[in-house]
Amino acid sequence: MLEELKNKTFANEAEEAAWWESHEDGLLEDFKKATAEGQMGYGSLVITGDSTVAKVCIDPVDIAQARMQAAERGLRYQTYLKMIIHEALRKAAKSGATKA
Repeated sequence: MLEELKNKTFANEAEEAAWWESHEDGLLEDFKKATAEGQMGYGSLVITGDSTVAKVCIDPVDIAQARMQAAERGLRYQTYLKMIIHEALRKAAKSGATKA
């Protein structure tokens, strides 16, 4: 069941919700099996693609500001923060700030 989900695409949220509901029992069994095999744990995480997960502590005031700015641009705040970081790294590389 989980293998099927890896390549599954949905036309909209309603279609996705219907799929999850119709496959509830099979998915539950897959998760029970994975738990029994020791593949699941608290905070289990699946990483897809070339992304790496990084945990960064950010001041709540800065998060609030990022949320507001992201909303103004029609973005999720996490996406907006990634854009800001990417832009700052690119600018630093161009200016030679990363050279030793």
